[in-house]
Amino acid sequence: MNLALLFAEDFASADRAVLTGRRLAHLHAVLKVGEDDLVPVGLVNGDIGTGRVVQLTGSKAVLQVSLAEPPPSPLPLTLVLAMPRPKMLRRVLQTCASMGVKDIWLINSYKVEKSFWQTPWLSEENLRENLVLGLEQARDTIVPRVHIRKLFKPFVEDELPALLQNTRALVAHPGTDSPCPVHINGPATLCIGPEGGFIPYEVDKLIEAGCEAVHLGGRILRVETAVPVLVSRLYDACG
Repeated sequence: MNLALLFAEDFASADRAVLTGRRLAHLHAVLKVGEDDLVPVGLVNGDIGTGRVVQLTGSKAVLQVSLAEPPPSPLPLTLVLAMPRPKMLRRVLQTCASMGVKDIWLINSYKVEKSFWQTPWLSEENLRENLVLGLEQARDTIVPRVHIRKLFKPFVEDELPALLQNTRALVAHPGTDSPCPVHINGPATLCIGPEGGFIPYEVDKLIEAGCEAVHLGGRILRVETAVPVLVSRLYDACG
């Protein structure tokens, strides 16, 4: 936790926040702070600053908060991701949040098992938890938006074309002719398939919607690896 993300419910007054639970345990066990120490904090969807520890017990930490810096700039990227395996989903969400991706669409695909959509990790509470972990890692405060679409064809035909407007539209798919571009300077929409990739019908539909099929070379990567590789290839320093 390189930054303690603060929510409205944490504030006892305008400049006093109270931390408990996981964040308190981190202050004790990892940062080993004492009273009057400064810790990095940020207001969810707001500015970054410091919190001076004015009270520290086994049950709570009271911080005097000063916020003066903006968070890192978000990446101008929309990520369209076939629903990963639930265990992998947690890691992918944290990675996306830490790299500055702010618009994530989880979609269905032929190779996505129906049981994946039943995972509790798709609940609003669990989505927020994993996004927050990624933000805290990267010292960011802007929470990504996650959209869930369980039907492939209606999404690709009815919603995707609007998302692709005024962006570099790409679908990552092994065996295609064009390599993934590097160091682009503008907005992009990136589609990544499930383990095993999109089936040919799905690739064709994505291309019909306006995507360009690109590859990362001859190696086939797991989704959790492909996401950071593709994002860092497209954008220098990930924001």
